[in-house]
Amino acid sequence: MTETTKRRFSMPREIRIILSVGSLVFVFEYLVLPQFASARHSLHLLALLNPVLVVLAVLFEMAAIYAYVELTRAVLYPHAPSRFNILRVNLAGLAIGHVVPGGAAPSGALAYRIFSELDVPKDTSAFGLAAQGAGSAVVLNILFWIALVISIPLNGINPGYGFAALAGVFLLLAFFGTVFLITRGQRRADAWLRVAARHLPALNPDKISQLLVKVADRINLLIGSRRTLWTAFTWASLNWLLDAACLWVFIWAFGTVISPVDLLVAYGLANVLAAIPVTPAGLGVVEGVLIPTLVGFGVPHSQAILAVLAYRLVNFWIPIPIGGAAYASLQFRRGPIKGAGSANGSAASPDA
Repeated sequence: MTETTKRRFSMPREIRIILSVGSLVFVFEYLVLPQFASARHSLHLLALLNPVLVVLAVLFEMAAIYAYVELTRAVLYPHAPSRFNILRVNLAGLAIGHVVPGGAAPSGALAYRIFSELDVPKDTSAFGLAAQGAGSAVVLNILFWIALVISIPLNGINPGYGFAALAGVFLLLAFFGTVFLITRGQRRADAWLRVAARHLPALNPDKISQLLVKVADRINLLIGSRRTLWTAFTWASLNWLLDAACLWVFIWAFGTVISPVDLLVAYGLANVLAAIPVTPAGLGVVEGVLIPTLVGFGVPHSQAILAVLAYRLVNFWIPIPIGGAAYASLQFRRGPIKGAGSANGSAASPDA
């Protein structure tokens, strides 16, 4: 395929940068800045802030990050590196995902490269990271739907939930449909992928077929090991629930105790919509959805603004410099950490 044809399949880098920066400016101008402007009128509430609850909220966020480390160990089993190395890789991925738009792709690419340097087999790393991202999104949608089912009889139907709920349905169908196609319709999937690979540049149909076989084997291994599957589901659920608990405690710290069901509806709505890769980690989208939704559930507007901004400080902004330091430590000690998976008992069960 000629170079001219290749260029038709990719958007010029300059255009991508312009669109990304433009999206960031739009979101910051129309969603983030108004919230900060309103927050200035609520700063007197900081005098009433309970420092014990702030510490508790931070501990919940740290626990959520640890749950994500255990989720990573589960999906990389039996080739998972040490927990400390996984923590640093995940923190580095958080940092890149919080400054670069594009969903989980940039952080996933970074994690894939570092795990390869840590002697994790490439097919295990590719499948594990894909399963981690997609599976985590599926768990979020399940939690959101459960909260919706409980909330609707209590609070009535809100038309604003429709788009997120519909997006969740399509995500679940796509996820389980893909799993079914790969594991039960592998021949048909192989034929389709070969046809597609022949029409795309730089793709080898034979390598695509081999990758499909390896992915199908990994999926069957995960499905066949109910203990590993349940472990991954449990840690993914805990990751979301502990992060939501951080937000719930911040709201409490500013003087309002909201129903956990209402909190999960607002939290799920914001994070499902934030999955649309317009801004890094839903910057502006999360704030713009969470604040009015919490106000709709009875949280005073001033308290909702400060609680959400405090939560995003811990959830979004602080992990950026910490993740940068984690990445620097991985690069600085690249030699000693290579092969750390085998040195730390990577063949142990993720439940160990």
